[in-house]
This record gives sequence, structure tokens and C-alpha cells, in this order.
Amino acid sequence: MDVVNKDVLKKTIQRCRERDIIIPTYEQMKHPARLVPKGIQEELKGIGLWDLHPRNLFRLTWKNDVKTGGYGDVNYVEIPRELTGVKARIFALVGKYFPTGSHKVGATFGPLVSRLVTGGFDPTSQKAVWPSTGNYCRGGAYDSALLACQALAILPEEMSRERFEWLESIGAEVIATPGCESNVKEIFDKCWELKAQRGDEIVILNQFSEFGNPIWHYEVTGSAIEEVLGSVMGSKDRFAALPLTTGSAGTIGAGNYLRKVFPRMRVVAGEAWQCPTMLMNGFGGHRIEGIGDKHVPWIHDIRNTDAIGAVDDELPMRLIRLFNEPAGHEFLRSQGVPADFIDKLDLLGISSVGNMLLSIMTAKYFEMDEHDVIFTIFTDSMEMYQSRLREMTEQRGPYNLDQARVDFNVCLKHVQPDHYAELTHWDRKRIHNLKYYTWIEQQDKQLEELNRQWFDRDYWEEQMGQARLWDREIDEFNRQVGLIDKYLDG
Repeated sequence: MDVVNKDVLKKTIQRCRERDIIIPTYEQMKHPARLVPKGIQEELKGIGLWDLHPRNLFRLTWKNDVKTGGYGDVNYVEIPRELTGVKARIFALVGKYFPTGSHKVGATFGPLVSRLVTGGFDPTSQKAVWPSTGNYCRGGAYDSALLACQALAILPEEMSRERFEWLESIGAEVIATPGCESNVKEIFDKCWELKAQRGDEIVILNQFSEFGNPIWHYEVTGSAIEEVLGSVMGSKDRFAALPLTTGSAGTIGAGNYLRKVFPRMRVVAGEAWQCPTMLMNGFGGHRIEGIGDKHVPWIHDIRNTDAIGAVDDELPMRLIRLFNEPAGHEFLRSQGVPADFIDKLDLLGISSVGNMLLSIMTAKYFEMDEHDVIFTIFTDSMEMYQSRLREMTEQRGPYNLDQARVDFNVCLKHVQPDHYAELTHWDRKRIHNLKYYTWIEQQDKQLEELNRQWFDRDYWEEQMGQARLWDREIDEFNRQVGLIDKYLDG
């Protein structure tokens, strides 16, 4: 174990021993039923999915079985063609069945745990700062609570009310910054301000630059998608694309893993048309919470991105009404959408609808057929957006069948890849170069590393491959805490 501070590590080990904390490895998150000790699996059956209990660290996986409290197969759905209107089959992993209802509890695991197990973070005296536009700071605050760490969440003041209320309910310090989803510089500025005020009392875990974020998706999300593809693809099928709207560019890190298994697949990055940073070097505000932040994240491997699509933010806002209002359900039934899938439509939060639309656009742009398989992610569910439905009812009036018919045809059946581009080598370099203005000029990153990201073909594999080392460090840390022994002996 490469220890940063022996004294801090000693205190962290003692704190985890006192608080009954055992930390899972990445391999256990990928294969929980096989690798998580049976005694821990039994304990989980008596613990609620959202409970602030340290054993819920072992639920940072795509394989939670919410009916039994144990583990099962990967949580995913196939979106029916009656809804998508395309020949290609579109599948999505389901994020609702993580603690907090979002996969971001996985993305925040690495940045904090990699420091805890090496003495790089002192849970007895330091506070973990989670700058975010929503679910990342929720995931960070939740993981902090499970790991007996203090949390400070920073997010824009215009994010949904549910996010603020939940953060306050678990005791996190919360700071609201000016603006909406795309006002990320204001969040960064607040981080610098806090660092100047509080110094070493805080550790900033920035989702846009922390490689622990995409590493979790490279390992755990990539593996889950590969597993599902192995079960749903026939001999003539081909894995065609991974379309994902990007915020921190963490989830799209799964594309680096999948590219090694399926070399001909396409990685498609999406953003809001109202803030077309990658597509047009543009800017602006938008309503798709969780994506599109007027900069290119440090952790986004642009060389591994094949296309960019922009989704008009009006479309997902209208579709969350179609998908969640009684009149919308009635109309969808009349169009032959299977009843069992209509019952699952609340699994799609706003950015999840954006991912579905980006997938449809990708299928249409590349003229995909019935042998093409597309995979995307439902990052969170409508649980965090009920206030948005109420706001739209107040602004636009009650939802009815006529509006459902219009939304179904305009926002789904006739949606086109109007704002979509395949990337050439020089397109990719143009987008990569945008990192300079945020990360070198404003955020104190080094130009040498920026150039390594582009020219050094080993750079991204070195970054993404750190999970093997972290697993060894986690195993050693758990051994020193001593709580894992009783489960291993059993």
C-alpha cells in the first residue's frame, strides 16, 4: 500500500473499526453474488436500499435485487420499438436501484475511497467537498455518510428542490451557487473561494477532473453492459453504439472498456442543443439536469468519442409528462406500447429521456437495422423530478390526450438527428483543445498532461487501469480494520 500519511491512515482505520465499516472492492461490485461474503449478503436483506448503513457500500452495483434485498442479474430494460420508432434494439441500464436512486454513488466511491485507504483523507478532521450539478453531490454526500466522513455539497440554485431537501436531510452542508445546470464555472469559483477560506480543512473531489469517476464506470458499468449484451445478442447481431449525454463525462468512461471488447462500436456523446459546447464551441443555459456544462471535462477521452449529438431540452421536458401523466399512459397504450413497459416509464429521469432520444437519433443517423444493438443508461428516475411535473402543470395547464398525441409524434416519432456530427480526427482535436481554457487557464492543471491526453496512447489506459491497484489497497485496509475476518472465516 502506497501510504500518503501513516498517522492519518491509523486514525482512519480506527474510525472504520469503531463505525463498523468494511469497504467493497471493484471486483465485488462487478460480481457481488459470487464475491461478496455470504454473511454480508445476509445482513443486506435487513437493510433498506437508501438506509445510511455502512453495509450499503456493498450495494454500489448494477445487480441489486430490490425484491429480496440481495443480488440478481444486471438491472436493465429494453425500450420497445413501439416507443422508439427505429429498427435497432435499444437497451438501458437502470440507475434507480442504487442507494439514492442514482448510479452516482458509484462514481463518487473512487475519489473518496482511494484517499481513505492510503491516508490521503482524514475523516476525523477534513470535509469532502462535492461540486456538482445534482446527483454527484448526492452520491458523494451519501458515500461520505456511510464512510463516516463529513460532506459539503455545492450545486446550482436552480436545480430541483428534491435535491436540496434530501441533502439537508442527511446532514450535509449545502451551498447553492448562481444559475442553472450549465453554470459550472460558478461552482468552480466557489471551490477556490472555500479553499482559500478553509485550507486543509476541506478536500475538493471535483467530478469533472477526478479519475475515480470514470474508473468506476470503466470497471463496473462497462462490465454490466458487456454481461447484458452477451445474453441479448444473437449470432447476427452487432453492438453498434453507446450514446450517452455527458455532464462530468464519467459514465462515458464505460466506452473505453467496451471499445476493447467491441472495437467497431461507436461512442456517442450528447449535450443540450441550448448549450452545444462540443458541437459548436457554444454556450447557454438548459433544463436537462445532469448534462452539458459549458466546458469539456478533464476526464473525457475525446479520442474515444465518435460522434456528438445535441438534444433540444424542450423534448425531454415534454416527454416526462407523456411518460408520467395518466393521459400520456392512455395514449401510449393506444399506440401499442406494451403495458409492462408503460409501468416502468418512471424509471427515466430527465437526462435518462435525453439518453433515449440520443439513442434514437444515433439509430436514424447511422441508418441502423434490426441487427444493431444500442446501449444507454437511465441514470436516475422521476423520483427526483416530481417538482418539475408540478411546475409544468402550473405553467402549461393539465395534460390531456391531444397534447400526448402531439408530444408522441413530435418528440419521439419524428425526432431527427438534426444537430448531430460524426467526428473526424481534427474535430476531436478541436474539442480536446477546449480543455485548455477551463483546466490550464482556470483550474491549475498542467499543459504537459493535457498534451499527454492527446498524444500518449498509453495515458488513458494507465488512468483507467488503476482499479486493480485500488482493490489491493482496499483489501489491505480491510485487513487492518479487522472486521472482514469474521466473514472470511465463515
